[in-house]
Amino acid sequence: MEISKHWSARLPFYYGWLIIGIAFVTMAIGVSGRTAFSLLLPPLIDEFKWDRGLAAGAFSFGFLFSAIVSPFVGRVVDARGPRIVIWTGVAFMSAGLLLAPYVTSPWQLYATLGVAVSGGANMMTYAVHSQFLPHWFVRRRALAISIAFAGAGVGAILLLPWLQTIILTEGWRASCVAMGWLVLFGIAPLTFFVKKTPADVGQNPDGDRASPDTAAKRHVPAIIDPAWAAIEWTLRRALRTARFWWIALGYFLAMIAWYAVQVHHTKYLVEIGFSPLVAAWALGAVSIIAIPGQILLGALSDRIGREWIWTAACLGFAVSYAALLGLEYSQSSVLLYSMVFAQGFFGYALTSVMGPIVAEIFEGPHYGSIFGTITIGLIGGGAAGPWLAGAIHDATGSYRLAFLLIIGFCLVSIMAIWIAAPRKIRPVPGRISQS
Repeated sequence: MEISKHWSARLPFYYGWLIIGIAFVTMAIGVSGRTAFSLLLPPLIDEFKWDRGLAAGAFSFGFLFSAIVSPFVGRVVDARGPRIVIWTGVAFMSAGLLLAPYVTSPWQLYATLGVAVSGGANMMTYAVHSQFLPHWFVRRRALAISIAFAGAGVGAILLLPWLQTIILTEGWRASCVAMGWLVLFGIAPLTFFVKKTPADVGQNPDGDRASPDTAAKRHVPAIIDPAWAAIEWTLRRALRTARFWWIALGYFLAMIAWYAVQVHHTKYLVEIGFSPLVAAWALGAVSIIAIPGQILLGALSDRIGREWIWTAACLGFAVSYAALLGLEYSQSSVLLYSMVFAQGFFGYALTSVMGPIVAEIFEGPHYGSIFGTITIGLIGGGAAGPWLAGAIHDATGSYRLAFLLIIGFCLVSIMAIWIAAPRKIRPVPGRISQS
């Protein structure tokens, strides 16, 4: 308490915005380091002559590792805060990137660019930040989170073309080394300033000056289902609800859509006739378009509801896959731009509502453990997507079946989140003001 009062007396600003800034930088570097796998995949396949499914499987294997440890990560965040988890992610990811140049066999690829890089990235990006950022904001929850997660787009603008240039001029090994040092020295120092909740610095959510008791009373009316909200949701209790499993299913299917296209995007465009630079531009452009999309749709979700933005995002991915299917038959610039816009502006907005959906249904002291366990589904989808698309391509010689299947997954994901219905537990601030 003494420390909290000391912090509160000295801070002339709301510390939550510093937390958002740190998350922004962490996302910029961490997500770009993982996304770079898509740029590394073509030269790896060309050099080692591995099957596409085998090579892409390294990315999936790293996600599976993350899925296994995610419930424990959630418990650590609840008990000790996010800092130790982010530090662990930095150590894993930087080590994986710095060791990747020595890869000569598939198991080494899986250990470095798989477990270490993909697993490490998940310990310091979307999954972990979604476990504590919702504590810092209530009225502008999705807006704040979307600003933080827009760092992934800025990182893609600055880092992916840089990495592609290194790959083309100095080779894929040099790009891994450069990214490894950037992860280590760009993220680790910032982690010292990470705090779990506003109470850790003697402040209230949203920077309100009211006392915690007054703030709590103010938010009591913002509940539609008092009986549900009155329950102290532990992981065990949450696991017994249908809502938990509908969210897990929705996240699982949406992440299949996200990461299948992210990993196979570059290789697919090159195969159907686009140059490597155009393919890399398209990958980076998706992340550029995602910046305004995440922020605008995140802010909109605070007004109209999380389900509507989840719907728009999943439809964005469905449209992008349809455009990719069309590009196989016609290298139309309209189709290419449509794919980039739909995937980036709409699809990437998923991240702005992932945390709020779970927080508004299972808000409480065990939120981290609950979200960490739901992350099994989220990460599991990220693992399954690249492998599924690669395996179907290896079996059929085409991505057509995989892309059609994933469009169906997007529609089921929309249905799952509407059934989970966070709107029926706590209304978003825009709905409160209308009532």
